[in-house]
Amino acid sequence: MNDNNLFGLRYELDSKAETISKICASIDSGRKCFVRSDLNVATIVNCQKDPILLKAVNSSHLINIDGMGALWGAKLLNLAVPERVAGVDLFTELLEVAEKNKYSVYFLGATSLVLENMIENVSSRLTNLKIAGYNDGYFWGREAEIVDQINASGANMLFIGIKSPEKEMFIYNWAPKLNVEFIMGVGGSFDVVSGKVKRAPGWMQNSGLEWAFRIYQEPRRMWKRYLTSNFAFLKMLIQRKLKTKS
Repeated sequence: MNDNNLFGLRYELDSKAETISKICASIDSGRKCFVRSDLNVATIVNCQKDPILLKAVNSSHLINIDGMGALWGAKLLNLAVPERVAGVDLFTELLEVAEKNKYSVYFLGATSLVLENMIENVSSRLTNLKIAGYNDGYFWGREAEIVDQINASGANMLFIGIKSPEKEMFIYNWAPKLNVEFIMGVGGSFDVVSGKVKRAPGWMQNSGLEWAFRIYQEPRRMWKRYLTSNFAFLKMLIQRKLKTKS
């Protein structure tokens, strides 16, 4: 495993194809459970203030860089720069792999309406995908019950569409009790696949402006989160760069 370190968070240099290959190998071997996490600017910033969250993310088996900001940060600090593996792209491709390899999936997160719309869209495109079960993201206080439901479903893959840091902490606390072979936190991917939220145009994704598109779509919910974390990350990069030059 090729580990690199960005502000205390390790990440691998695996491409999307290599990541999928490792996930399939884990499922086929029956290993329980294989966890994939991603790094973006908000996660990196939040981990500086929360050592338990930092430990939770670093406990994942596979960590890919998701956000362009994190990718540019690694480059600025002269770290090894991997291929960006965007969570929503990996999620949708893994669903195709699941249909092909006959892996069953469980969806956890979002509102009931978003979840139903996403499943409808996925099922219309992947008609042979086995959906073992699903539950919305409003289950707090009933975590043990939800874990029992997921285990009873016999799912091979669990996709968690809950915001950070709740999804990382849920995985960290409950993964040892889950019998699925693979777990992935997908954040807002359910919103995208359901059609509730549009994905930024390709040129905005490639130029690191995906966050601006999200603010445009959901200004009240997103402006503070993105602007606060982006400025904090920029400050961290400047301080680290000045420190390395002194």
